[in-house]
Amino acid sequence: MSTSLKPILLVEDNPKDLELTLIALEKSQLANEVVITRDGVDALDYLFCRGDYESRHNGNPAVILLDLKLPRLDGIEVLQVIRTTPALRSIPVVMLTSSREEADLLRSYELGVNAYVVKPVAFGEFVEAITDLGIFWAVLNEPPPGSARVARRSAQK
Repeated sequence: MSTSLKPILLVEDNPKDLELTLIALEKSQLANEVVITRDGVDALDYLFCRGDYESRHNGNPAVILLDLKLPRLDGIEVLQVIRTTPALRSIPVVMLTSSREEADLLRSYELGVNAYVVKPVAFGEFVEAITDLGIFWAVLNEPPPGSARVARRSAQK
């Protein structure tokens, strides 16, 4: 039942990268809804069900695709909040960024990012990378208890 699928949270402020990521996710034919936030503050508002997201259904996304360089609150700061909040810390987070800086990579892994993907410049490579990410995290990865797969199983009983 696709209504029990958890959404993918895409946190991206660059309109071009956002469009390319959405095209790539569409090509992967995932049934998951993609929720878009444009900065770190909005991403946390979504995760904590506050502000514009106060009335959304509770529950964590299947995966967070998180840009590093964001307005208001950057990806590292968002990741830090996620990993220090018990209700959020088990959400898979993929840093999806154009930064190849070693300090960004190290800091992301120190804070517990699940994967760090540098955005390929070529469109074909970008589509392939996003498709692989989407399929892995939304379909193949076995999520923690209480997540989408468990909900689907119990809905069939």
